Parts: sequence; structure tokens; C-alpha cells
Amino acid sequence: MTFDALWESILDVGQEPSTGGYRRFAWNDADLTLREWFRDCASQRAMTTEEDRNGNLWAWWMPAGWHGDPKDAFVTGSHLDSVPDGGAYDGPLGVVSAFAAVDLVRARGIVPTRPIAVVAFSDEEGARFGVACVGSQLSTGALKPERALALRDADGISLGEALTKAGRDPRHLGPDHTLTERVGVYVELHVEQGRALDLMEHPIAVASSIWPHGRWLFTFTGEANHAGATRLVDRRDPMLAYATTVHTARRAAEVHEAVATFGKLRVLPNGANAIPSEIRAWLDARAADEDTLARLVEHISAEARAQSTRDNIGLHIEAESVTPIVEFPPEPRARIIRALRWLDDVPVLPTAAGHDAGILSAKVPTAMLFVRNPTGVSHSPAEYASPEDCRSGAEALADVMADYVS
Repeated sequence: MTFDALWESILDVGQEPSTGGYRRFAWNDADLTLREWFRDCASQRAMTTEEDRNGNLWAWWMPAGWHGDPKDAFVTGSHLDSVPDGGAYDGPLGVVSAFAAVDLVRARGIVPTRPIAVVAFSDEEGARFGVACVGSQLSTGALKPERALALRDADGISLGEALTKAGRDPRHLGPDHTLTERVGVYVELHVEQGRALDLMEHPIAVASSIWPHGRWLFTFTGEANHAGATRLVDRRDPMLAYATTVHTARRAAEVHEAVATFGKLRVLPNGANAIPSEIRAWLDARAADEDTLARLVEHISAEARAQSTRDNIGLHIEAESVTPIVEFPPEPRARIIRALRWLDDVPVLPTAAGHDAGILSAKVPTAMLFVRNPTGVSHSPAEYASPEDCRSGAEALADVMADYVS
């Protein structure tokens, strides 16, 4: 099957007609539909499908005559879930390209000498339960099962409850102790989340590193009261400190040459005529190095504490997840560049976006390929990669796959 046919087969899954964006969240109906699509793709290619203890999907192509469990496999893929009203490419492009690369390698008559796997990691975006890369973090031991099971979505449903409803046993969650034996290298293809390739006029790049990044929950607590009858001098309104903190984050990001975003907010009691009693706001912060990230978050936190004291409200700050810098190992990167000799001068770029490849890098050799995004927009319906560049990405991934398994 061609890349185009594979791509078109999932374009309507989880798409919201009113926005054009995707709402493919962990264990919702769209996610379960895509999981069945993954199994169908594997079956059509006579690949064995496995769902591991953490909900990650694996499709295995074993060499002829191979006996026993897979070892030292070439693994490629990405994820199938999205952010709220996200674009079509972030995640699924890597999984579709992986199956397309398998087809291309087979069409070339290449007989693999080592196992090949296509993987779709579970809940990479963290849109439903608030923590990113849940599947890969659980598998590497970076996320403890107890904490994962206690995560709750906006409706109060825990991850454990969602798994049970989907027919999975939440007691199975935990580290995958076979990961380092089974995976020889993991190469993730992803749409570029930025516009560097468009400006450089290159269709494909290789990743050098992932910026350190994290999510922090700021909980501002005040006192609910009547919006009309309460004098200004008597108010303990947490919205003021929150608003000031949003402006602080922007200024601090500029000072530290980093990025900081408050993109998720929950207000209690959330009435138009009520002073809030609580503001829960999530800070996403990223920087080029870990020291800068720490200074950035402390800058924002200190200003938030000071404003909260002035407004006579409470403030609690909790680090929900912090991921250190990932420097992709040079050997896989150099090998990929050699395999892509037909692409003149393959750029090597850092990224400020987190990926499963970054999580797995603590356990196995990893690398990433980026496909040009001419809009520079991601996490939005405007995210885009041209069909020609997508096909080039699948061809490039096939070349890398062939180099590793021939």
C-alpha cells in the first residue's frame, strides 16, 4: 500500500468537524479505533501484533527462520494520540511512514537479518491525563505505576478506570525489562514542529537533541464570593495573581532566551458572576539547557509567590514532569546521514518539542528524522507537510531501515 493510501485511511478518525482539529485522546473512542487500524495494518503485512503491559502497540516483522523472542531489533514509529484540536501530522505521520517504509523495503526485495518493529506509543501527548509520554515513561521506569494510575482526566476518571473500561488490566503497568534486549535502535520520524527546514529549503533533517522541558501546576487559592456585591478591598481573587504570572512567564522567557506557556486553565467555581475560589494553571517551560530551565521556572515561581502574598491568596507549585536534555547519540545519527546520501547536506537540528525517542534514549540508542513543515505551525489544525515531503520522509526511513537490517 502506498503512503498516500495509508495516510488517507485515518484522516477522518477523531476529527472535530467544527474546528478541523483532532481529539484523539488516550483510550477514547478515536484512540481505540486507531489501535484497531494499527492491528489491521500489521495483519495486512503478516506482522505479529503485540500490546505490551503499558498499552504500547508493536508490529513485528521477524526474519525468516528466526526462533525465540526478538532481539536487537530496528524499531520505528511514533504515537497516534493528539493534543486537543491538534493537527493530523504530529505522531501519526511517524506510524504511517513506518508501515510505508516496511512496504518499500519489501518491494526492494530486501530480506531482513534482524527483527523490525513498528511501534505506536500510548498517550504521548498527555492531553487527557496531564502527563506526557505515559506509555514510554512507564516502559522505561521513568513513571511509576502508582502515580500513573492515580492520574485523572477533567471528568475525574482515573487512568486505571479508563484502562479497565477499555478492557485492559491496570495491574499490568510497569517497566518493560525486555526493552534493552529487544530494541537495538529506535528511529522516530516526526513532522517538524517549527519552520527551520522550510527556511533552509530542505525536506528532511536529523535531530541532534531535545531541549529540557517540563510541566508545573500552579494552584492559586482565594475565596469565592459575589462578583457584584463584594467590595474590591474585601476580595481574595486568585485570578489577579494568575494573570500577573502569565505576563511574568512571557517576560522571563524573553530574558532567558527560552519559552514558557500557560495553555491550560481550570477555574472554580467557574461562574461569570462569581469571584473564583481556585485557579489551577499549567506552565509548560523549555530551554536550551537545564540550568537555564531551572532559572526560568524559579523566576516565574518567585514572582507568582510575591504577587500571591500581595493579594492575600495561597499558592502551591508542583512539578508534574521534568525531562532533562536529550543528546541523541552520534553513532546512529552519523549512520542515518550516510544512509541518506541522496539528500544533499542533511541538516542536523535541535528541537524544543518532547518525544518518545527522548524518553527511550535513557535505555536504548535513539535517533529522529524530521519532515518539513512549511507553515511552522504544530499542535493546531494548520500543521502541515506536503504529500511530496511525506513520501520523501517514508523513502528516507526505508533507506535507514534497509541500512540497519540488510
